[in-house]
Amino acid sequence: MPTDFTQEHVDRGTDRIGLQVYPSPSEDGPVAIIWPAMGVKARYYRSFAEALGEQGFTVVVADLRGTGASTPPPSRASRYGYPEMIDDVGAVLEALKPRLDGRKRLLVGHSLGGQATLLHLALNDSSHVDGLVLVAVGLPHWRQYSGLRRYVVLPYTQVIGAVSAVAGVWPGWTFGGRQARGVIRDWAYTARTGRFPAIDGVDAEAAIREIRTPVLAVSVDHDQYTPPETLDHICAKLAAAPVRREHYTTAGAGGRLGHFAWVRASAPLASRIATFTETL
Repeated sequence: MPTDFTQEHVDRGTDRIGLQVYPSPSEDGPVAIIWPAMGVKARYYRSFAEALGEQGFTVVVADLRGTGASTPPPSRASRYGYPEMIDDVGAVLEALKPRLDGRKRLLVGHSLGGQATLLHLALNDSSHVDGLVLVAVGLPHWRQYSGLRRYVVLPYTQVIGAVSAVAGVWPGWTFGGRQARGVIRDWAYTARTGRFPAIDGVDAEAAIREIRTPVLAVSVDHDQYTPPETLDHICAKLAAAPVRREHYTTAGAGGRLGHFAWVRASAPLASRIATFTETL
């Protein structure tokens, strides 16, 4: 039977972040906070949340700023980019703190959500997080793609960046859903350079090299957006962190995989995450 969640919100000035909080299977078990991919609503991760719940996790799924229950939707008036999304991760952790104290805490990021959680750990005190799980996360640097895709990714990402700059917002045509131009600007920068932009004047690349939080980095079969090489590119930046690098195969999942499809076949992955958590 589907597990009902409670809808909560964290106020962020004129914006607010929606949280789907699933029932706790225990009062002292680990907590996993899921951060979604660009344009993907929190409710899409229900089956993944339930699979983690069966492994003993209390699960919270956040809607990225401007998506799903997080308001307002992106418009020409939206000024936020990566810095604000990174701050949202910290605000959610602070809001959940009474429910997190004394329990293992994992940030679980998918795609853009993984970038946000990684940068949060790089730019803030990471002692309040016990582990980071990156699933289908990559830096979409055009040089990390093979064959003809290498020469498609660069113009594709930069055209999206140019359109959002001119229009004042990314309308969501064919990719990513409606997004604030600052988010697309920063994302397009990573595709062009293979580096994260400076965040509020701080060298994010240098900060990532200082992360010491244990990381489970998982690529998935048939990922059309972030193939394994793009995740390897991120892992190479984690000079000080213990990184457990895995690949999630169709055979291991027992179902169809892809950049988004893995969520529907995530029970074996939830078991892997539980095993990783036991080592923390």
